Amino acid sequence: MMMNEKNIKHRGRFAQVFIYLGKLFRMFIFQNDWKVLPMSAIIAGLVSFVVGANLFKTQEGTLMGTFALSCICIWNGFFNSIQVICRERPIVKREHRSGMHISAYITAHMIYQAFLCLCQTVITIFICYITKVRFPDTSLITPWAIVDIGITLFLITYCADMMALMISSFVHSSTAAMTIMPFLLIFQLVFSGAFFQLSGVSLKITNITITKWGLTALCAQGDYNDKPMVSLWNAVAKMQNMEIDGTKPIQEFMTYASESDVRDRILKWCGMNNQNELYAFDAVSVLRCWGFLVMFTVIYAAVAVICLEFIDKDKR
Repeated sequence: MMMNEKNIKHRGRFAQVFIYLGKLFRMFIFQNDWKVLPMSAIIAGLVSFVVGANLFKTQEGTLMGTFALSCICIWNGFFNSIQVICRERPIVKREHRSGMHISAYITAHMIYQAFLCLCQTVITIFICYITKVRFPDTSLITPWAIVDIGITLFLITYCADMMALMISSFVHSSTAAMTIMPFLLIFQLVFSGAFFQLSGVSLKITNITITKWGLTALCAQGDYNDKPMVSLWNAVAKMQNMEIDGTKPIQEFMTYASESDVRDRILKWCGMNNQNELYAFDAVSVLRCWGFLVMFTVIYAAVAVICLEFIDKDKR
């Protein structure tokens, strides 16, 4: 018996990748893992219905819309893989002791999750398209702006997916994973650097969030700095019925401004004074954001491998 056990030949890493990849795709078909795709379509539909009208048209609409798109991607990524390892932790431990290579196991998950993220990205863009979201006309990296934005959405989703995979690699139950996920999501939203005035240490924390780099890339691709700003105009419009000595001077001015090019000039001037250098319409800015997202993705995957390499020492 001892001789037979020593003569057993285990599959190499490359072969094991395809074995586990086949298992994952069978789970996609037969264990309803495909349900994440229609869920992403529903979420994209809701968000585009609410913020799609002004996306890539005004500074406020671009910032809010890209923030919402980033939230969609992060939610999709988290939900894809937050439970995939911890729910089969005993199986992983047993197979690792039988000769499974952790690097092959994680690589299979990375390929499979990339497939899911790509599908979700295509679905999100398709939903935005049929809900008449107007995408930018000018691209920065590829010949097509919609492809540029699609790459950004994919990188955000995949980076969030790998973060969730990393969490799933060291928690010990699905309950613990689902408990952690809302805190991760809140952290990403609060430290996105978009809506909260941050300074000091809190501002530096934004550099390690997925949302900061995803949102920055999307705003740059949407040419945020060249868009008009409408907040001031809308605020003044609420006061147009105010009377002074029996007249409505604000209403008279707004009527005059709307009938001429004064309104457009005011909105353009407001936009020029609200520019953000991080959102510059520049290929270097976008590539820098993509680089950070890729770097975080690699780090999360590497940490997942390291955590699972010590799974045999887990006594709980």
